[in-house]
Amino acid sequence: MRKSKHRREVERRYDKHASYPPEDALGLVKDLAWANFDESVDVAFLLGIDPRQADQIVRGTVTLPHGTGKDVRVAVFAESEKAREAEEAGADLVGGKELAEAIQAGTQPLDFDVVVATPDQMPVVGKLGPILGPRGLMPNPKSGTVTNDVGKTVAAFKAGRVEYRNDRYGNVHVPIGRVSFTVDQLVDNLAAVAIELVRNRPAAAKGQYLRKVTVSSTMGPGVLVDRAQLEALVKARR
Repeated sequence: MRKSKHRREVERRYDKHASYPPEDALGLVKDLAWANFDESVDVAFLLGIDPRQADQIVRGTVTLPHGTGKDVRVAVFAESEKAREAEEAGADLVGGKELAEAIQAGTQPLDFDVVVATPDQMPVVGKLGPILGPRGLMPNPKSGTVTNDVGKTVAAFKAGRVEYRNDRYGNVHVPIGRVSFTVDQLVDNLAAVAIELVRNRPAAAKGQYLRKVTVSSTMGPGVLVDRAQLEALVKARR
């Protein structure tokens, strides 16, 4: 299939070895997106940490000013009053032991993006570790997903809060929107994530912290973000 003139011009502008100011990098991501659906836009940070060390694990949550553009499905393990609170806040799935049993049996699809649990439900949820853990769905106090404040937590995830955690190589991947977002919206979301990561820098981390930053769409190539300009943006907005 022949490429359009616009796409050929965009590809001539794109240099996979070059780094770009945040707004230019995200503009390129939008221009390079070619799929016939509204692709997700994601950022990958390579951090200057040693992921083997427990005191250098980077994880938490960040609220994106413009959300992710995705309808986030939230499952909540809670009972009685807390279950009603979760339902009123818009939780998609609420239950206790019976929900855990359905997940273990495979009769409940894992069609949710976030799992929240009240502390008293963790003995029940803990048995789901082999199922939820590999999918990054296991509730954790550090990410704010083990809480008695289920209503506020559900509402926050519905409004654009996302979880993040480094992988074993020191990378942190976070969705920051959709190709249909404006460049300004994507820059705002990128800045929010970068600010949160800098704020959450482990005390034991040495040297350059934000080593490499790459943005991309679901089907598009990675575009390097100029580290110095991103750090300046973080400093200006903190």
